[in-house]
Amino acid sequence: MKPVLEYLPREEEESFVVKYFDYDYYPTPWHYHPEYELVLVTESTGKRFIGDNIKSFSPGDLALIGPNVPHLYRNDPPYYQPQSGVRAKSIVIHFLASSIGDDFLALPACRKIRELLSKSAMGLDIKGKANIMVAEQMHQLLELKGVPRLLKLLDILNTLAETKDKRHISNQLVKGENDRESERLNKVFEYVMKNFLSEISITDVAGLVHMAENSFSRYFSQRTRKTFSAFVNEIRLSHSSRLLADTDKSVSEICFASGFNNLSNFNRQFKSLYGLSPLAYRNQYIVKA
Repeated sequence: MKPVLEYLPREEEESFVVKYFDYDYYPTPWHYHPEYELVLVTESTGKRFIGDNIKSFSPGDLALIGPNVPHLYRNDPPYYQPQSGVRAKSIVIHFLASSIGDDFLALPACRKIRELLSKSAMGLDIKGKANIMVAEQMHQLLELKGVPRLLKLLDILNTLAETKDKRHISNQLVKGENDRESERLNKVFEYVMKNFLSEISITDVAGLVHMAENSFSRYFSQRTRKTFSAFVNEIRLSHSSRLLADTDKSVSEICFASGFNNLSNFNRQFKSLYGLSPLAYRNQYIVKA
């Protein structure tokens, strides 16, 4: 999928952007930008696409996304229903190296922050105590201006640089490009997200974007580094992983409730993606609870 370029304007006399968003659903399409982005989901659930990774998100999800890494937060179906009463809320920070000061970042004391920013090229998931601490700091940041705001950002970056509770999100480097094809691929993306619980025909999807089936298959694989069927399965498996963690439905029920029609295929696909059987994956959450 070719993403679109996004720009968030910063306030006068501020060197970076801090925004609190409150939507019916997150409206931004598959996109990228030259800024680093730190995003905290404070309310809502859905699927998160960062680089080549697909994962469910929920309140407390915190990620640092490097420059030009394409990404999208897509809410679950209830958020698109009129008068649903649910909200999609988040705190987002956009900043450049120059927002902090290139010379400042070059100082020996900033070595770990430089390493953090370099690692963000594949996206970073923030977990554990660091997640809780940074979430609190981001809420504080919303109330600050000028130098106190800049110092709080440095405090956040230092917390992220020091913690071991972070891991790469994307499996490989994926960079965004501004391309007219973004509208076409976003149309495919929206269609899959609305219909992944049902049977999806590649013929229908190819027709949606006025392409022959073979041409669409090549087109999609070249731009996503995945086959279309693998892409759909990954979305279904992400959905099933949430059901395993959050419900007491049986593995068989979850298999069919996630768009699969064969239990053995579901088990095989799940273990291939997550390295665990569905039951072992659920047991991890039972132990943590």
